[in-house]
Amino acid sequence: MDFKGTEKLIAPIASLLAFVYLFQWYLSGELGSRPDPVFKVKNPPLVMKGGDPHLRALMRTISASEANTKRPYAVLYGGKHVNDLSRHPEICVTIVNGPNKGNCSTAAGRYQIINTTWYNIAPRYHPKPMQIMFWNTYSFEAEYQDVVVYRWLSDSKVWGNDITKLLREKKLDKVLRILSPTWTSLGYGIETNSVSPYLPRIYNKLLQEELKAEQKSASQLRFK
Repeated sequence: MDFKGTEKLIAPIASLLAFVYLFQWYLSGELGSRPDPVFKVKNPPLVMKGGDPHLRALMRTISASEANTKRPYAVLYGGKHVNDLSRHPEICVTIVNGPNKGNCSTAAGRYQIINTTWYNIAPRYHPKPMQIMFWNTYSFEAEYQDVVVYRWLSDSKVWGNDITKLLREKKLDKVLRILSPTWTSLGYGIETNSVSPYLPRIYNKLLQEELKAEQKSASQLRFK
């Protein structure tokens, strides 16, 4: 038997098998590298249709930091979910860490809006208030959460700046600073989390998604 010839044949086969094994290992995510947190964020599209893609991407970015779950519209502060969104849940959950430890928070939904804030902004921006006797009620269903927050962010009088204009000018950092007193996990607030440092990357990724969706929608309308 020609052992030298056999060695020449085995060597490239072994190299090929090793390459295939390492490639499969890499694809499985077991190579030892840390997973990119940007791609671990649970961030489904908005329920609301239409609107500026920059502002839509911002809303999804806020959600990434405030309500990183597959069911963001139904989540309470602390991670539990509710089924009834006919109104703001108003469930006060004890805060277990951070600067407000010991207090409780009624934050709920995709944008973690507390009950007092909801009843302040809903009368101004809610598209379909329901009147019962002598007062109005404001559904907290997913679409209305989106619409109310979209209109709120679009109101330059509230923020002292045109948020959409700043986003189009690629001034995301300034926008996050403006909004951080309201959403304290946006990188400049008092309750940053593991997602906060990645918000610019998350926003840019989501903006590309929203721009593509807008282009696709416009193309479909042209061919109708």
